[in-house]
Amino acid sequence: MTVKEFALPDLGEGLTESELVSWKVAVGDTVQLNQIIAEVETAKALVELPAPYEGRVSQLFVEPGVTVAVGERIVAFEVGAAEETAEEPAAERPEVAPAVDAAATADAPEPNLVGYGAKADSATRPQRRARPGIVTVSVQTETKRHTVAGERPRATPPVRKLARERGVDLASIPGTGERGLVTRHDVEAFLAAPAAPAAHLATSAETPSAVPGARETRIPIKGVRKATADAMVRSAFTTPQATVFLTVDATPTMELLDRLRAGTDTQERRPGLLTVIAKALCIAVRRTPEVNASWDDAAQEIVQFGYVNLGIAAATPRGLVVPTIRDADALGLGDLAASIRSLAETARAGRTSPEAMSGGTITITNVGVFGVDAGTPILTPGEAAILAVGAVRRQPWEHRGDIALRDVLTLALSFDHRVVDGEQAARFIADIGRIVADPASVIALV
Repeated sequence: MTVKEFALPDLGEGLTESELVSWKVAVGDTVQLNQIIAEVETAKALVELPAPYEGRVSQLFVEPGVTVAVGERIVAFEVGAAEETAEEPAAERPEVAPAVDAAATADAPEPNLVGYGAKADSATRPQRRARPGIVTVSVQTETKRHTVAGERPRATPPVRKLARERGVDLASIPGTGERGLVTRHDVEAFLAAPAAPAAHLATSAETPSAVPGARETRIPIKGVRKATADAMVRSAFTTPQATVFLTVDATPTMELLDRLRAGTDTQERRPGLLTVIAKALCIAVRRTPEVNASWDDAAQEIVQFGYVNLGIAAATPRGLVVPTIRDADALGLGDLAASIRSLAETARAGRTSPEAMSGGTITITNVGVFGVDAGTPILTPGEAAILAVGAVRRQPWEHRGDIALRDVLTLALSFDHRVVDGEQAARFIADIGRIVADPASVIALV
C-alpha cells in the first residue's frame, strides 16, 4: 500500500490557519473519495474537508482543538497498491516501513476539492525527487524544535490540561513534536528532570480558569471572534465614520407585508420587514451611488460599484458573520426574501463559506430583532455605508393631523466621511424612510 499524507488546504480569502474542530473518521476507517473526514473552523466559517483519496485512514496527526497552519499535514491514508520503483530483486531492496510517496507529493498538488495548500516548510527550499532504494531522513534542528519567544506554545488540549494540572508553564518546555509541538512525553520528561526551576512552575494566579470557583474565565481569541475583532479595529481606526438617524412611521409597510404574505404560497418567498428595507436600500442606491462605494487608498481612488452586493449581518453561536447576497439589486422581492432566509439559515448552521462572506459593497444589520431601537453600527472594512434597522414599536404618532397608535421604527446609517458627504447620507436614508413610510412612493424613485 502507498501512504498518502493530506495537508490542510488553502481555504481561500487569505486564511493562513484553521482550528480542527472534529474528526469524522478514525484510524482504520475506510473512506470514499469526497467523503467528509473533518470539520475545521477558519476565521470566517466552519468548513467540511472531503477525503482527497479513497482508501484507509492510517494516521491522524492532529487532535481536535489544535490550530493548524495551511500546508501542515493532518491525516494519512493507505491508498491503492504500492508501485514497484525498480526491477531489482526483493532481497536487494532495503526493508523500510511504508513511506509517503515523496516524488508525487513534491511534484504535483494533492487532489483536494477545497483548494491546494502550500507544502509545509517548502516555501524557501525546493524538494528533491526521492531515488529508489534510498531512504531520506528529515533532521530537525534544535532551533526549530523550540518555541519562538513570545509565541503561544503549540500543544494539544489534553497536553495543556496536563500542564495546568501539574502547574507547568508550557512556554518553558522545548517541543519535540511536529513543528515544535509540545507533547505529553515532553511535559512528563520536564517534570521528571531533577531540580526543575521554580520560575517554570505556573502559579494559581496565572491560571485562574483552572482553579475551581475562579472569578475569571479566560477565553481564547480565535476563529470568528478574532476575525471580527480585527475587522472592527481596522474599521474604527482607519475610517472617519459618522452616523445619521431617521425615525419613520412604518405602518403602511407593515400593512403591505400582511397583504403580501397572504398572497404568497411558499414560506421561503414570503417577505419580511428586512426584505422590504433591503429592497428600499437597493432602490435608494440608484439616487445616491456614493454610498455604494469603497475608498482605495493605494490607488487614491473612490470606487463606485454598478451593482449591489448586499451584506446581511447575522448573529450566530460562533459570533457575528456578514454573508453577501450578490447582485441583490437585480432580485425581485420574492427572490430577495428567499435569499435572506437561506443566507440566515446557512449562517446559523455555521456553513457559510469564506467566499460567501467576501465582495460586499454595502451592509444591513437588523438590531431590531434584539429589541433595540437604534445603534451606531461600525462599517464593514472596505465599504462606505452600513444601515441599522431598529425594532418596530407601537406608539403614539402624528397621523393626518391627529394622534394615533402607529408602527414606528428608527433607521441608523453609518458612513465613511471620506467617501460620503453628510448631504448624500441624509438623502440616502431619507429615500429609504420614504419608501418604508409610503411604499407607493417607490414609483417616483425608479
